[in-house]
Amino acid sequence: MVGAILTIAGYSINDTIVVFDRIREGLKHGERGSIQSLMNTSINETLSRTILTGGTTLLSVGALYFFGGAVLRDFSFAILMGIAIGTYSSIFVAAPVVLWASRIRGKSVRREVLETEALKKA
Repeated sequence: MVGAILTIAGYSINDTIVVFDRIREGLKHGERGSIQSLMNTSINETLSRTILTGGTTLLSVGALYFFGGAVLRDFSFAILMGIAIGTYSSIFVAAPVVLWASRIRGKSVRREVLETEALKKA
């Protein structure tokens, strides 16, 4: 079960990094508009990749769940739930949490990303 939990965490983190990297690239290239619209655009750009990755993984783990026998059923069920929850969190939860956290701190996401990029270049 520890392996299943680590698989769930890795899967969710990987998809979230892809979305955040797209947001960072949009900010770095100076795209106009609000940060909310940029996040929405970035999520839409990565949506097909996220759904295809999740779908193909669900198919293979689903086959393991149905045809793998009693020993693998609990493990594959945990991974199935993790894939569904990880995909959901990457699409619907991660970006709003970043936006919410930046508002609580009173900082602009756009300014923080641009300052970080400037420090990397220096």
